[in-house]
Amino acid sequence: MKRLKCTIEYDGTNFSGFQIQPNGRTIQGDFEKVLKTIHKGMDIRIYSSGRTDAGVHARGQVIHFDSPLVIPTERWERALNALLPNDIAVKTVEEVDPDFHARFQVRKKEYRYFLLTQKTRDVFSRNYSYHFPYPLDLERMRAGAGYLTGTHDFTSFCSAKTEIEDKIRTIEEIDIIEDGQKIVFRFIGNGFLYNMVRIIVGTLLQVGQGKLEPIDIKFILEKKDRTLAGETAPPHGLYLWQVWY
Repeated sequence: MKRLKCTIEYDGTNFSGFQIQPNGRTIQGDFEKVLKTIHKGMDIRIYSSGRTDAGVHARGQVIHFDSPLVIPTERWERALNALLPNDIAVKTVEEVDPDFHARFQVRKKEYRYFLLTQKTRDVFSRNYSYHFPYPLDLERMRAGAGYLTGTHDFTSFCSAKTEIEDKIRTIEEIDIIEDGQKIVFRFIGNGFLYNMVRIIVGTLLQVGQGKLEPIDIKFILEKKDRTLAGETAPPHGLYLWQVWY
C-alpha cells in the first residue's frame, strides 16, 4: 500500500460540509466515490487536515489515502481530476511516508475570510464573500485582534457544540487587509476550534462598528463565555487557505 497526500480545493457552496453524512452531498463522499471507481469497487477512505462546514470553501485542504495501485503521481492527479465534479479539484499529489497523517501532523493552518463592503450586493460573489455594507473602523478592529494573538483559551470564541475539551490554541498572526471594496481577514495558527474563525470575525465586526471596544476582546477571552462574543459570521466568506506540516 502506498500513502498519497493530495492538496485539493473546492467550492463549498453546494456541499453539506466536508465530512461524509447519510443525507447530504459532501466533499469526502464525492472524493471517495471517485476513488472507489478508480479502485474497481474497493472502498478507499480519505483523511483530511480538518473538517469544513457547509458553504465553507478551501484553496489548500490536505487529505491522504492509502492505495494498492502502482500509478505515477502525475497520473493520479489527471485521473482524479477527470472524474471529480467541477467544484472539487486536485492541485498536487505526492507519495509520502506510511506514517504521515493529514490531520495529526498539522503544524499550523491559514484561514482567510472575505468581506464585501460596497453598498450594493454583487450577485457574482454572493457565495464567496460576506456582503457587509456598513462603516467599519479597521484600526479599532486591528487593535481588538491584537488581544487574540498568542496562546489563549478560546472557549468564548468557539461554538457551544464544540466537543473538544482542550480549547487552548495559539494564533500567530491576524491581518486585516483592505483591498478596494473588500476586506480580507487572514488568520494563521496551530489549530482552530469549531466556528472559531467565524465567531472572531463576527466579534471584530462589532468592534469595527463601535458596538464593542477593542479592550472588550481581552475581557471576552478571560470570561470563557460564548454568549459574550459576537455573532458567527456566515460560512460562505471563509476559506481554508493553507496547511503546513
